Amino acid sequence: MKTIRCLLCLSAGSLVLAAATATVAQQSYPSRPVRFVVSWSPGGAMDLIARVVGPKLGEQLGQQVVIDNRAGASGAIGTDLVAKSAPDGHTLLVGAVSELVLNPMIVKVPYDPVRDFTAVSPLALEYYLLAVHPSLPARSVKDLIALAKARPGEINYASGGTGSNLALVAELFKSIAGINMTHIPYKGGFPARQAVSSGESQAMFASVSSTLPFVNSNRLVPLAVTSPKRSPLLPKVPTFAESGLRGMDATSWYGLLAPAATPREIIARLNAEIVKLGATPDYRAQLEKLGYEPFTSSPEKFSAFMKTELAIWGKVIKAAGIKPD
Repeated sequence: MKTIRCLLCLSAGSLVLAAATATVAQQSYPSRPVRFVVSWSPGGAMDLIARVVGPKLGEQLGQQVVIDNRAGASGAIGTDLVAKSAPDGHTLLVGAVSELVLNPMIVKVPYDPVRDFTAVSPLALEYYLLAVHPSLPARSVKDLIALAKARPGEINYASGGTGSNLALVAELFKSIAGINMTHIPYKGGFPARQAVSSGESQAMFASVSSTLPFVNSNRLVPLAVTSPKRSPLLPKVPTFAESGLRGMDATSWYGLLAPAATPREIIARLNAEIVKLGATPDYRAQLEKLGYEPFTSSPEKFSAFMKTELAIWGKVIKAAGIKPD
């Protein structure tokens, strides 16, 4: 009995010590500036979001948040840097669907999106727009589908490269609509938009915000958006559901992640601050002005969402016959 009582005392003591350690870790975090690693060059979507989130999160944490752009290898360099960083919450990744879902299934990357990261919270969503060159005789999704069925393989579409999110959304569209269109890959989204707006290519999917200048100058004709409701940036453009094509609920999402094994208390603190930030009108207005929809959730829901995305896009990639490089 005496031995059992001693073991119980030791067990209780260990629990108290663990709880005390967790509390201290949470209270002392962060002890120095926090680094937001962005795996693309300044000026891109992830960089813009990081520069909205970073300063405001820094104010709440009581430490400066430094933006560190580590571009290269289609986002793999910066992403891998975070995967191999100390799991203390001071180096975080502002990541997206491209690095955390698509790239690992298409090219060889030195990290595993599930094993090497701990989800903190999503930050924002961005939806896609299907647009065509004005010379193409299609002014609705139904028009384009009818045209593609009448001329299989003759209509082409541009993207930011084979396996890019723009290409895969187009593959999803082709699959759901039951049509055949020819893919023309370009070296990035901007060259692809230029190609379609100049008439070099005929159609494309792109983010609503990046396509807006081309639509407003009548260089592109918008057909439909992938969002569940109409975009406030293009209120006259219908959704795919309104256009009679369901299943086109593709999004480009951005989120905050930490290295695997980061203490749960630190993840909880970061998540609480991000959720709090996501409810502030000024923060939401800043993101919405840039064309992004603020979006937060628990670490568990974000992690489950990422796994669902891997399953969905895995099927699209397989159906499209895209082989890993």
